[in-house]
Amino acid sequence: MASVKPSVPKGMRDFSPAEMVKRNYIFDTIKSVFRKFGYQQIETPTMENSATLMGKYGDEGDRLIFKVLNSGDYLSKAQPEWLGSTNAKLTNHISEKALRYDLTVPFARYVVQHQNDITFPFKRFQVQPVWRADRPQKGRYREFYQCDADVVGSNSLLNEAEFILIYDEALSKLGLTNFTIKINNRKILAGIAEIIGKPELIVDMTVAIDKLDKIGLDGVVNELLTKGFTREDIDRLEPVILLQGANAEKLEKLKTILSASETGLKGIAELETILSYLQSFTLIKATVEVDITLARGLNYYTGAIFEVKTNETVMGSIGGGGRYDDLTGMFGLKGLTGAGISFGADRIYDVLEELKLFPEASNQTTRVLICPFDAAGETYALPLLQQLRTASINAELYPAGAKIKKQLDYANNKNIPYVVVIGSDEVQSGQLTLKNMQTGEQQKLSADNILAVVK
Repeated sequence: MASVKPSVPKGMRDFSPAEMVKRNYIFDTIKSVFRKFGYQQIETPTMENSATLMGKYGDEGDRLIFKVLNSGDYLSKAQPEWLGSTNAKLTNHISEKALRYDLTVPFARYVVQHQNDITFPFKRFQVQPVWRADRPQKGRYREFYQCDADVVGSNSLLNEAEFILIYDEALSKLGLTNFTIKINNRKILAGIAEIIGKPELIVDMTVAIDKLDKIGLDGVVNELLTKGFTREDIDRLEPVILLQGANAEKLEKLKTILSASETGLKGIAELETILSYLQSFTLIKATVEVDITLARGLNYYTGAIFEVKTNETVMGSIGGGGRYDDLTGMFGLKGLTGAGISFGADRIYDVLEELKLFPEASNQTTRVLICPFDAAGETYALPLLQQLRTASINAELYPAGAKIKKQLDYANNKNIPYVVVIGSDEVQSGQLTLKNMQTGEQQKLSADNILAVVK
């Protein structure tokens, strides 16, 4: 057999035990907050039918979907006309499945498929990997986890307010102290396009202004000029793009600017309602900012949209979402409104790592290592091992025969805080040596007393 150099595809990663402990710390923290707000967990398959995913994310998104080749010898069944067909038609012949691009569209499919088994409003959360054929870079991977929460069957804007509270609580629990939850409304963006007389160019407009932080005002203007906007259009758009002040001030100014747009005024009213709900709650660490340049996901968002950014390090968004009034309509279930958010777990991991916010305990998988000198010590240790595990204390027994230094090195390498040493003296006396690996302190204790110390 030929030798193969071990490697993984670009943009995908292995995770060590220490990394998995940290990742699970993130997942468990977020899940606990989801449950606290009444969300229940589901899972959907890694692969979906291509028809489920294609056409839901725009042309750029469709290009980033990983296609899965049909199994079997499909080429033997190829028809001559396939070779002369377009790439899209050829792909349909050889690939009918794809890796999921996000969790939202599969969730919409799930709701329609299981609608008779669901109690509405349906509040679900989902923590699973997704795949995108993107160019790998810092904070951007081809395989990454999303942590989503969605509610369908309710048009109450209290849901949007609670999403802000979920972000605030989860990220605060993870140790972040300075982060901004940006909020906008799709209807406001539609209203802006209306008042400058370019409703048909709303996507081009929002894609451009969404880049304000990256390319600056001049860059946005130049892009708009290439997309069919005139200098007069831009003169009317600039004051909106550069809107300053507190949230209430921005919304008051927008009421004047969008006074001729019923759609735009409705979007403003929705944001005011969400912000009024928040007045009944106390945010822990988050800053909520109305940002008119926020434009994400216009292919299916119809109301409020969110994006979360940390201000403590340079990183793209670590969360986002919004309201979609008829996402399930693409699967035949019309008129079912929904809203949802997502945490970017991999980016959050990178942020916590950079800021050194993971608790020390997150490096510990085993709390107690029992180190026997010989076979007699190993036999003596077995009841203690059972006691520790029965008490829900993570414990290991190192196989007898290894030198004690090797066993202690094993404990150090795994960041195990306590070691119980059992030699012939310990077997005879029943007083076992407990060593604190962090302080170096040793003491002779009975098995019962050891349990009390290491809990």
